[in-house]
Amino acid sequence: MKTLIAAYSGVLRGERRAEGARSTSSNGGSALSREGSGRWGTGSSILSALQDLFSVTWLNRSKVEKQLQVISVLQWVLSFLVLGVACSVILMYTFCTDCWLIAVLYFTWLVFDWNTPKKGGRRSQWVRNWAVWRYFRDYFPIQLVKTHNLLTTRNYIFGYHPHGIMGLGAFCNFSTEATEVSKKFPGIRPYLATLAGNFRMPVLREYLMSGGICPVNRDTIDYLLSKNGSGNAIIIVVGGAAESLSSMPGKNAVTLRNRKGFVKLALRHGADLVPTYSFGENEVYKQVIFQEGSWGRWVQKKFQKYIGFAPCIFHGRGLFSSDTWGLVPYSKPITTVVGEPITIPKLEHPTQQDIDLYHAMYMEALVKLFDNHKTKFGLPETEVLEVN
Repeated sequence: MKTLIAAYSGVLRGERRAEGARSTSSNGGSALSREGSGRWGTGSSILSALQDLFSVTWLNRSKVEKQLQVISVLQWVLSFLVLGVACSVILMYTFCTDCWLIAVLYFTWLVFDWNTPKKGGRRSQWVRNWAVWRYFRDYFPIQLVKTHNLLTTRNYIFGYHPHGIMGLGAFCNFSTEATEVSKKFPGIRPYLATLAGNFRMPVLREYLMSGGICPVNRDTIDYLLSKNGSGNAIIIVVGGAAESLSSMPGKNAVTLRNRKGFVKLALRHGADLVPTYSFGENEVYKQVIFQEGSWGRWVQKKFQKYIGFAPCIFHGRGLFSSDTWGLVPYSKPITTVVGEPITIPKLEHPTQQDIDLYHAMYMEALVKLFDNHKTKFGLPETEVLEVN
């Protein structure tokens, strides 16, 4: 607006100078020349002002969108880290206030609803389609790549690798519709499996279930693969907490060699295994890596053993600047590639030999998936996936 006002003031001054020139000049041709010059100056000033205005408007819009992207990512990070604990504290405090009846009603309902997460939860397409997830996607950006079709007559277990610090690619791709997972895999219902302890937290459990997130335990997986029809895809971050401890930029490593429980589940239900690798998942946070045998690694392993997660000392960028430290992840591209499904027979009592056979097939397929796509996403041909 200031630019337009300034230009308009310049236009008025130009017109006054032109009028003055016409009234004082005795040479008609000279006056006509000056008048034409004043008119051309007027049009040029307006055009320049409009160009400046559109440039400023575009820059402001771009800046606003970037801030919305940062906020959308930060709200999920804070939800992941503190929402459950914060809501638990608030509800306990509510018991001591005049609003105690609200807390009583919620906890009463919670008792009756306790087993809902084990049966697939309460998926909400409205929540999965929130605009905030599109800002979340565009911040990095996050992309989902499909390599093969999935039959709706089968059930699937996706092995997601690597874990990273928070599994941001897994969440965005499979717990929201930001990358159009339902359109890319029509008829397939994705369920992202995470720690069962999260579903004991009030309010957080509702938030997670609305996105199609479920507990990563045998009861839940058995139910989804045997009593929920076909077309179910359970996404398991196979490496878990142990893998998160080695997450760092520039490292492509997975914890898989001794992780065979998901293969046994697949065999018991005849669910096809689908290797999935997220390029860039390890790039969005930096963390302090404690060496084996150090006190820091000892503490992390104790937490992992008794609580189910390993506390990491990590950082990203600040809320207002990428040059400061904070909880906002770095805006690095994350590309999740879904590989070819491995057909699994249904064996109610699979032997260890059966499990080892299909586990070896899965590892081979994951390495092949990584090698076939690594150069497309900025990795050198010599890069090797480390399987631990």
